[in-house]
Amino acid sequence: MKLFSNIWEHPKTSAAGLLIAITSLAGVLSQQGIGLGKAGTGTVVSLASALATALLGLLAKDPEPSTCQSAATASRQQAKLGAWALIALLIPLPWTQGCTATSVAQDIVNWTPSLQSSVATVDSTASVLDPAGAPIFAGATVGFDAASNLLVAQAKAYLANPSAKGLALLQSQIVTLQQQVNTALLQSAHIVNANSQQHALAAIQAVATIVSAILSLVQSISSKAQLAQMAAASGVKLGAVSQYRDRLQAAQTVAAHYGESVELARAQIAEAEVAQINAGF
Repeated sequence: MKLFSNIWEHPKTSAAGLLIAITSLAGVLSQQGIGLGKAGTGTVVSLASALATALLGLLAKDPEPSTCQSAATASRQQAKLGAWALIALLIPLPWTQGCTATSVAQDIVNWTPSLQSSVATVDSTASVLDPAGAPIFAGATVGFDAASNLLVAQAKAYLANPSAKGLALLQSQIVTLQQQVNTALLQSAHIVNANSQQHALAAIQAVATIVSAILSLVQSISSKAQLAQMAAASGVKLGAVSQYRDRLQAAQTVAAHYGESVELARAQIAEAEVAQINAGF
């Protein structure tokens, strides 16, 4: 009976939980090619996912009014209002047009110190692994430094000049790094020593969380054709590495970055994953 009383006492929380479950289930069904029939130019599953995501956005608390007068103002509001940070990625809002590219570019750059710190942790992780696992981990993550440094440079260049060419470079590089991270997760899962495997996956997961956040941001300012091209270059899909991802660790990272609750971060990550899966990643 306590279960039902909680539903009545906290209807908004219960509704949000149900909608998150719907979007997550829709993402899994879409990944498996299950559409449950056509709905316009899409499928019933994609329509249900979109409606659930939209309702999640309506349930969220509105941010402070903004006229989007400057990129700095927009980026400060995004940092304080994490609820909109990823909801905006999935539901482009009319009043964000004209400043979205710049504010998103700033948000990407804001993630780069954490990315570089996580990659530095990866570099030092091999030394604490067992002799058999260390070479596997080192080989799996060998390209992280170069790929992350290039992504950071391209993110800063795009912020300085948000051009079509800069966006194309950013799109290509985030997919490159995402694929390296996904591949590294799969390879490190073959480390036999349980403690070493746990250390290895945790270190890569920290990078994966940030890469996924940046991918979502890039996704929000990319056209359907550009997303299709990006997805075509992603051979290792999210579904293949989902079992190796620590969602609590990811939620804690996002929550700390945006100054929000872990519960809200969990919802944002779930929405972002559904959007990535639906886009073909």
